[in-house]
Amino acid sequence: MDLEFNETELAFRDEVRAFMRSELPEDISRKVISGNELTRDDYMRWQAILNAKGWLATTWEEEYGGPGWDAVQRHIFSEESALHGAPRMPPFGLAMMGPVLIKFGTEEQKSTLLPRILDGSDWWCQGFSEPGAGSDLASMKMRAERDGDEYVLNGQKTWTTLGQYANKIFCLVRTASEGKPQASISFLLVDLDTPGVEMRPIRLIDGGYEVNEVFFTDVRVPVENLVGNENEGWTIAKYLLTHERTNIAGVGFSIMDLERYKTLAQEIKRDGMQLSDHPIYAARAAAIEADLEALRITNLRILAETRDGSAGGVGSSMLKLKGTQVRQELQDLYRSAIGPRAATLSSGLSHNEMSVPYDAGQAAQVYFLHRKLSIFGGSNEIQRNIVAKEMFRD
Repeated sequence: MDLEFNETELAFRDEVRAFMRSELPEDISRKVISGNELTRDDYMRWQAILNAKGWLATTWEEEYGGPGWDAVQRHIFSEESALHGAPRMPPFGLAMMGPVLIKFGTEEQKSTLLPRILDGSDWWCQGFSEPGAGSDLASMKMRAERDGDEYVLNGQKTWTTLGQYANKIFCLVRTASEGKPQASISFLLVDLDTPGVEMRPIRLIDGGYEVNEVFFTDVRVPVENLVGNENEGWTIAKYLLTHERTNIAGVGFSIMDLERYKTLAQEIKRDGMQLSDHPIYAARAAAIEADLEALRITNLRILAETRDGSAGGVGSSMLKLKGTQVRQELQDLYRSAIGPRAATLSSGLSHNEMSVPYDAGQAAQVYFLHRKLSIFGGSNEIQRNIVAKEMFRD
């Protein structure tokens, strides 16, 4: 693979940079760079700007409203977005529901639901994990019993990210009792305002409210909300999870965080020397930078393999595994560099007072927030099993 951008790709990069400079709202960018929580309005404002440009659903084909980009263009856009402090758009509609509908949905589902994802009419959330079924999704218990032209849902989902903003949820449900557990799961779409649906917030260790638990009690859902065939949800879920895991890798955001750390290392001293010259910190930063460069190359390779719309397979597990490790190591390095000032969650110090890209309190919050990355989207332990099974099979 040629890792040098050609003239066309360099011109596209210049176009993206110019777009970011002129169209990205400064207040939103400031929140992203500072590690502050974004509101629903922040996301929707940026979504509308991207949609007007035709750059919102970066993995979709042009016939469905996407830009029709190849793997390199998607990589350039992702990297430049992160470097300019653009928000990472929630993936549930754009990077998960959209590709699933395009591949498995009916023509009516695609014509009805895809435009509503683009214009922001629908905000999707994900209903996979349950209290007893996280990485081991095959052990999920939420049931959907067929009753005429409807399914009746009973059960619970948990760790539903940004569900408080959503009006729809896509769920894995059990539609049969016999056979292998994976062969009795279906993929169902649910309106969250349906009677019997209750969403409750879960407070996180950093004090934030990002995830929820959702309860379903005799919830009636039309049969036409089934995606694909009944009892074939496991195949759809595997396809969706490869897109989620590639997205979690967050290569562009790691590049931004590394540059942020380098700025910090020039401004803080430890043991009488600049942090950038401190042997321990310099060695840690160099190791992370080497891993990140390898990750960038791997990301380009995996994107190239999926340009025909196919799932990334074991490559997406590799990206998720290593990408989340790099992001966690970067946040730990940043927190360690700030020192005792990162111990509190609300320091009250301004950027100018600290002379660092974001304040100490935010460093701690961002650090805690990144601890979950090795768990969601399928824990890293599970990803190691997937990689080992694929790479070392007879």
